[in-house]
Amino acid sequence: MAALNDARRLVVKIGSALLVDRDTGAFRGDWLTALAADVAEIVARGTQVILVSSGSIALGRGVLQLGNGTLALEQSQAAAAVGQIRLARAYEQAFTPHALMTAQVLVTLEDTENRRRYLNARATLGQLLALDVLPIVNENDTVATDEIRFGDNDRLAAQIAVTVGADQLVLLSDVDGFYSANPQTDPSARRFDTIDRITPEIEAMAGDAGSGLSKGGMKTKVMAARTATQGGCAMAITDGRPDHPLRALANGAPATWFRPLDDPQAARKRWIGAMKPRGTLCLDPGAVDALRRGKSLLPAGVHRVLGSFGRGDPVTLHDAAGHPVGVGLVRYTAAEARAIMGRHSAEIETILGYPGRAALVHRDDMVL
Repeated sequence: MAALNDARRLVVKIGSALLVDRDTGAFRGDWLTALAADVAEIVARGTQVILVSSGSIALGRGVLQLGNGTLALEQSQAAAAVGQIRLARAYEQAFTPHALMTAQVLVTLEDTENRRRYLNARATLGQLLALDVLPIVNENDTVATDEIRFGDNDRLAAQIAVTVGADQLVLLSDVDGFYSANPQTDPSARRFDTIDRITPEIEAMAGDAGSGLSKGGMKTKVMAARTATQGGCAMAITDGRPDHPLRALANGAPATWFRPLDDPQAARKRWIGAMKPRGTLCLDPGAVDALRRGKSLLPAGVHRVLGSFGRGDPVTLHDAAGHPVGVGLVRYTAAEARAIMGRHSAEIETILGYPGRAALVHRDDMVL
């Protein structure tokens, strides 16, 4: 069983019903204060943490006095626009006493499925973590439609976990784990402590019902678990309603842990290696040697660019004799790569007219 205290990089999903009281519509500020203390303890142990938060629509609809009924799509988007700014402020105020700087990152599920935007999100989140900033990822409900209609926030959290190479994902929910049936209607339902593999039987046990303010049911959580575990990330479902839910989980509170199928790095390398290349970068001997020593591929090490590809596409890496060395996700288009090949990274801005990334292919986006 995974242990929260062992996490290297942790993603925590926070549902709407945890932040906003479903009966009164009031923001649960004391709960968030307690959660911030939990996160500060985890960060102090050396774990990098990313929060994926719902709540903007639930918070905004209360401010706009839109009532408790079903909202039209345009109303949901307007509520999200009002709620997002208040939600970001609440997180900033909760973490300031712990000397933790926060940053808001607005994404949609589609952003993690498009390779170009995926690379942008990965780079931004990685840089924030390197600067000791706590990213608060919000689903961009002001422009999204699928997330609002289908409750994909659990899946979004799983995609973020895979994107940043997290080894653990925790879904703070209104239930303390995955049950064989709905425990509210079936007294014989049993909770699973661990699930090694998501079988058709496990999928059949998942229901669709969500709570009043959140739309994600157990089915979306199982879908999230499939994404996370295939990406090498362990995932837990636990009750987030009491104060200090992460501290409780670390101390053995009831939960269901889905075991990862691999470690995050190996899973990511396997994913990249299985892609069909869109082009080829031909490298000089020095660049090949650098790659084998764990370095990124810089423009100076490339002497020829073949094919037509876009940013984020997979490309084959060849040595001077034409032998394949590996596959990687390229950070420039084919035209840009041809313009900067053989040149030093410091010259990129002068050549392209805008500052670019130093590496053509980063070592984290490469498999040899």
